[in-house]
Amino acid sequence: MANKLLMPKATAVWLVDNTALSFDQIAQFCALHPLEVKAIADGDSAQGIKGLDPVGTGQLSREEIAAGEADSTYKLKILDPKVRVPELKRKGPRYTPLSKRQDRPNAIQWLVRNHPELKDAQISRLVGTTKATIDQIRNRTHWNSANLQPLDPVTLGLCSQIELDMEVAKSAKSKPVEAVAEDTLIPAAVTQAPDTQDAQPEKSESGEYSADSVFAKLNALKSAENKPEDE
Repeated sequence: MANKLLMPKATAVWLVDNTALSFDQIAQFCALHPLEVKAIADGDSAQGIKGLDPVGTGQLSREEIAAGEADSTYKLKILDPKVRVPELKRKGPRYTPLSKRQDRPNAIQWLVRNHPELKDAQISRLVGTTKATIDQIRNRTHWNSANLQPLDPVTLGLCSQIELDMEVAKSAKSKPVEAVAEDTLIPAAVTQAPDTQDAQPEKSESGEYSADSVFAKLNALKSAENKPEDE
């Protein structure tokens, strides 16, 4: 993973004030636009920002600065940090720039309508909102409900397509699997067997089976067994 410069603008202020590096070199090292570095040099930008010495913070060596001052096309290289600080995982709602916060209600309505399987916590992570706002938009009690239009949060730049797909996939995994009804086939021996009630011979008034009824039932059973299946 590429090393990241700490406080780029403050570092650019120090390099402008203390070195003979070109605007392009400082811009490349601090990940700024050359015009922004020029504005810093002219005093039109970064006013009130105290310069940060990158040599003192261990991000740049004196040798690198000297090499850059000797060759205007030389690109400065950031030093490997002596101590690796693990990145902190973000907790809580996503931070949304002020310019995009007005789009959040439209994005929430789009998510509620197109992905009802998403939980409030997932929507909150995607667009940086609160559960109360989600409830208001879902129940149409939001103060601006009449003017809301569902808009894709990815198109609005509130989240990436990968983040949205991951949240949808999580919901799909947690969704219980619906039982699929299977057709139960009745064995042919059951469907083709003669009714057991009909197979019983009739009793006479005295309670005994007559010989005629017994032979009649036996003949009926034989006829049913020898009956072709396609009839």
